Amino acid sequence: MVSVVTTGTYLDRILANTAAEVAVRKAHVSVATLEQEAASRPAALPMAAVLRGQRVRIITEIKRASPSKGEIAPGVAAIDVAQDYLAGGAGAISVLTDERFFGGSLEDLRAVSDLAHADAWPRPVLRKDFVVDQYQVLEARAAGADAVLLIVAALTDPHLKELLTCANELGLSALVEVHDEWELERALSAGASFIGVNNRDLRSFGVDLATTERLAPLVPESATLVGESGVASRADVERLERAGVHAVLVGETLMRATDRRAAVQELLG
Repeated sequence: MVSVVTTGTYLDRILANTAAEVAVRKAHVSVATLEQEAASRPAALPMAAVLRGQRVRIITEIKRASPSKGEIAPGVAAIDVAQDYLAGGAGAISVLTDERFFGGSLEDLRAVSDLAHADAWPRPVLRKDFVVDQYQVLEARAAGADAVLLIVAALTDPHLKELLTCANELGLSALVEVHDEWELERALSAGASFIGVNNRDLRSFGVDLATTERLAPLVPESATLVGESGVASRADVERLERAGVHAVLVGETLMRATDRRAAVQELLG
């Protein structure tokens, strides 16, 4: 089983569970099988490049539950949510694939990837999970994802570099998530050029958009910057856009909306 770091936060429980689940999946689905599936997929969309434009893009997230909020939209079909997001003008879609804590699955990722890529305006899809093993990166590619999330707080520096290399070799973008200056420095030192600033504190679950505002000036202009967590309104989007982000990732607000298509359009302004 792959070793995981200890953070002293709720991440520890999730990471331990993830490592155990990966070990089980490895015993059932071989690397060779995943490599064959990945090879049958068309080239991944360059998510980091796609998100760079004249106006901020919205990465819409499919998330049925979370440790901080409990159940958000239990039982909802990922494909239905994705259709609403695409119709609303989403710049990309993030799919939670952790089942135990977030109610997601690889099947969700596969279905949403197929839908998003078949659209008249193909959109990139991110596998959002707690990636601790190259096997998960390969799973993402085999399921049709264009990008994977790598959380600096969950990885040692050598492990982060290893997973970045693995993603690059498979043609995937790697959104590297940071929470503070030290993690940002580690991400940039590892070679990351697609940075996500998570505004949620891992210990208190509190959210502060000022986190992105504080870190944005430290991110090279050549990097693609995403603001994550805490975006609930058009005013929040505009605030982070002024800070210099290229995109914002929005999950809970959209998942709770009665009209998700309209909610995406409202965030876009």
